[in-house]
Amino acid sequence: MSTYHEVRHLAESLTPDEQMRLIEDLLRLIRQRVTMTPKPKRSILELEGLGKEIWNGVDAQQYVNQERDSWNG
Repeated sequence: MSTYHEVRHLAESLTPDEQMRLIEDLLRLIRQRVTMTPKPKRSILELEGLGKEIWNGVDAQQYVNQERDSWNG
């Protein structure tokens, strides 16, 4: 039996109050780990060129003109 299943089996034998306390303790532990783990900084420049294939063969000025025309109904 895996450790996870053993722990789950033990948790099932606890009273509902003990289970809630266990959940609260586990959440506190997980939150501490998450906040301690540094998140890599991201840059908006990582999105540069994303989706550029969609615009292949599209005349930019013609597209802008069509969009502006659609505003006027």
